[in-house]
Amino acid sequence: APGVFQLARLLVELDTGEEASRVLCADALYQMGRAEEAHGLLSLALSRNPHGAPVLARLALLQLKKGFVHDGNQLLQRVIRTGDTSCLLPIMDIFKDEDRKLMQTHCHFQALAILK
Repeated sequence: APGVFQLARLLVELDTGEEASRVLCADALYQMGRAEEAHGLLSLALSRNPHGAPVLARLALLQLKKGFVHDGNQLLQRVIRTGDTSCLLPIMDIFKDEDRKLMQTHCHFQALAILK
């Protein structure tokens, strides 16, 4: 993760408008346990592209981790409204096991609530 972070940071410096580099950088920060910094990068990426489903999904996880269920739900609803939920499966590979379980459980319970 530290090597990926350094590379992604260089890519961000080379092209400040590149969302993919910011997301890669945020993923590396997340893997290194620096969630607040990852959140800041993702928030900046979201301000430049408010409909970016991969960014929204990552932010949703970070909000759920903090215990901000309502904010996490709103972000997940925005992901669904974009119509690009295909980003969720690859993102699950990035999440740590406990966070993957948190997201899966949360989404499962939300889906059950909708069905009821």
